[in-house]
Parts: sequence; C-alpha cells; structure tokens
Amino acid sequence: MADTKREIERKFEFTSAATKRLPDLTGTAGITAVRRQGTARLDAVYYDTHDLRLAADGLTLRRRTGGADEGWHLKLPVSPGVRDEIAAPLGDEAVPRALASLLRSRTREADLAPQVRLLSKRKVRHLLDAHGTLLAELSTDTVTAERGPATAAWTEVEVELADGADPALLDAVEKTFRTAGLKVSAAPSKLARALAETGAAPPARPAPGPADGTAGARVLAYLRQQREALITHDPAVRRDLPDSVHQMRVATRRLRSALATYRSVLDRTATDPLRADLRWLAAELGVDRDQEVLRERLHTRLGELDVTLLLGPVRARLRIWDTARRTESRLRALAALDSERYLALLDSLDALLAGPPLRKAASRPAAKVLAKAVRRDHDRLARKVERALARGAGHERDLALHEARKAAKRARYAADAAAPALGKPAERLAKATKKVQTLLGDHQDSVVAREALRGLAVQAAGAGESAFTWGLLYGREETLAERYERQLPKLWKKTSARGAAFARGR
Repeated sequence: MADTKREIERKFEFTSAATKRLPDLTGTAGITAVRRQGTARLDAVYYDTHDLRLAADGLTLRRRTGGADEGWHLKLPVSPGVRDEIAAPLGDEAVPRALASLLRSRTREADLAPQVRLLSKRKVRHLLDAHGTLLAELSTDTVTAERGPATAAWTEVEVELADGADPALLDAVEKTFRTAGLKVSAAPSKLARALAETGAAPPARPAPGPADGTAGARVLAYLRQQREALITHDPAVRRDLPDSVHQMRVATRRLRSALATYRSVLDRTATDPLRADLRWLAAELGVDRDQEVLRERLHTRLGELDVTLLLGPVRARLRIWDTARRTESRLRALAALDSERYLALLDSLDALLAGPPLRKAASRPAAKVLAKAVRRDHDRLARKVERALARGAGHERDLALHEARKAAKRARYAADAAAPALGKPAERLAKATKKVQTLLGDHQDSVVAREALRGLAVQAAGAGESAFTWGLLYGREETLAERYERQLPKLWKKTSARGAAFARGR
C-alpha cells in the first residue's frame, strides 16, 4: 500500500566553491535550536522511459536504499517547491504496480527502466522552535550522479518543512542563506540537475503550428493546456483525491468542445473521431462525478430538515445506497483509465497536436476567426434556451433545459478559449454564460435528485420503512426546479444582451 506525503521544500547551492559553510539559523523565523542528526549514505536509482517522459513533466520515480525512508518514491509536482511524495516498500517488483499505474497516462506502453544513479552523503540537522517542535529538516548533500560513463558531482542544501510548519520559514531561511553566499538552486530536483550535467536532459517538446497571433496558434495553445490538465489529473483520479474526477472531466469536455467550436481551424475529418473518444471518456468519468454530486446534494437536503421529519433509518439507507453506487462508479472510472481505448485517445491527442490538421482559417488573425466561432456557439445556445422556454412544464422541458445546459457549457468554453485573443468582451461573455450554465446545472441536479429520491422511497417502502422523508425531499426538489425555471428568462435576457454587446465588439 502506497503512503502519501505533501513535501514542501527549497533547494540551495553555494555561489562559491571555496566557501561551503552553512550560516547559523538560530533566531531565524522562530528557530531556537539546530540539532545534528548524523550522516546517512543514500543510493538512489531513478527510473524513466527511454525518452525521459517523466523528467520532461517534472516527475521523479526512484528506488532508494539507505536513510530513514528507504523504499520507492514517486514525486508528483503540485506547485513550485511543492510535491506529493508517494512511497512504497522496496519489495521484489521492478516497479511497484501501485506507482506504475499513477504514471500510465504519461508512460502509456513504454517500459520504465533505470536511467540515473545518485549516490549522496547526507548530513542532517533538525530546526527546532522554543518548545523543541520540529520546524524543518536541513540537509547538506554531497552528490555524485552516474548515467552510463558520464558522471557529475555537486553539493546542495535542502530545507524541507515539517508537517504543519509555516511556509514563510523558507523565505526567512532563503534570506539568511543569500547573505551567507547561497542561492536557490536553478534545478527543480536532483534528477533534473543530474540529467543536465551528464548531457542527458529531456528534449524540449516542439511547438508546431502556425505563427503567433493566428487562430491556429491560439486554438492549439488552448488544446495543449487542456491536454496537460487531462494528463495531470489522471493520477489524482486514481488516488481518489477530492474534485479530481470533476477536474479531469472538465478538461475532457473542454477539449471536445474546442474541437467542435473551432472546426474552421482544424479539419473535422481528423478531429471527429477524437471527439467521439472524448465523449466516451467524459461519460465514463461522469458516472462517478454525478454520484458524487448527488450524494452531496442529498446529504445537504437531509441536513436541512428538522430531526422530527426524519422518519425511519433514512441516513443509514442513504449511506448504503451511496456506497453501492459509488463502488460501482469508481470501478467504472478506473476501468476506463486502464483501458486500451483511453491510451489510444491520449496517443491520438498527442498526434493531433504534433501534426495538427490545419485549415485555411488557421493562418488568419485570431480575433476575427475566434470571434465568429464564439458568436456561432452563443447563437446555438440562444436557440436551445428559447426552445426550452417555449415548452410546457414537465419531462419535455426538463430534457430541453438539459440540452441548453450542454450548449451553455460549450459557449462558455468557446469564450474562455478566445479570451486571450479577444480580451474583456470574451471574458464578460464567458462570465455571463457561466451563470446560465450554473442555473441550468442546478435545475438538472434537481431532476436527477428527484429520480434518486423516488428510487429511495421505493426501496424504503419495500423494506417496510416509512417513505415520508424521501417524499418530502422530492417535493422540495420540485419547488427548487420551478424556482430555477422562473429565474431563467430574466437571467437569459441579461446574457443575451451580453452576447449582443460581444457581437458589437464591446
């Protein structure tokens, strides 16, 4: 079983080879004592694909012996200086399956093999406050890197915060270090420095496509951004981190929407098959995401009721119902991420970005081409909203409002993608359209909640329990849905006006 730790650290190097003494940190940011912890010898072998895909994305996978935390360590970047470290015991596997699965969106079918070996002599000190509480660990590492016949050597200093310590401590330490002749290391990790100094740095990814300022350049930049989001959220979904399924699904939908919106830029004969696969992936992830939203909604609605209205074992029934559905939905999401179709989708997306099927409009100025596409999606949304409002209350209107919701997402995503080229008018339109999307989303959530509540009421009645509470919640959801429907015309009037302003370039 892999263990996870949030690692917040800063690496430093000496500016002069002649002076390699650390300053006294006593008195810096509440540090009252620096306690020596001895010296350890570490032997770490770093694994990657033959073309160094992990290193290119800032990830490291190592097998380390020696020291207090020997074992396998996978480090996933969170933000500059912050990484999630996922550990697994040494074992007999070449690479632990639990760690390899987290890398599948990057490695695909490529093998992970040893690439670099780092031998380190580490001197460790603990930085303590007045109560003897650990604030951070200070390590001085004398490192030798080996990659085939090539070698490199250097000394670096690392300060890693203890759990719960104030990140401001790193800024204070950096200030003291600068005065003493140390600077923040230019390399984000030991591996990155080892690769650079042994002449094996991962190759820079090419950025093919038309010239800056063109429609093609803007659309491709947006697609690359969403591709990175998709890849980045994959391991988070596998780890079942909060909101990860939602974020991965959003990236999937943004990709699919962009390929539809900007058909004048990219040839649809090449993009339509990819759109179909993206639709499939969003649907597979959606089962888990929809259950997550539904669970939170029903728990919230129960919490709003007076305890006297909770007749029967309603909370227990909801918990059992959710556990069964969530288990199934999570297994479905993981099966999708482990499928050949998913890996083929990622390969197809990479191939599209490497050799984009550009049309004539791709070489034209971005503002004109993108504005036309955004207007077209907004007009499409207008037709669907008006069609829904013309329907009588009931199932048919619910379906029409759901279609309008999907059109609102696409129109919003189109404006978001165009905002860097079109500026404030696109940003304002995206903001207005998001309000419509949110309202329609709340309405759809109410529709889905009513279906679930009816099912729970049937189950309760079949078990001889009272169905009163489920019926009460059903009625409240009906009232909420009616309220959303009454709010829509006024909100749409404002959004429509914003769309007209956008068409005028305002």
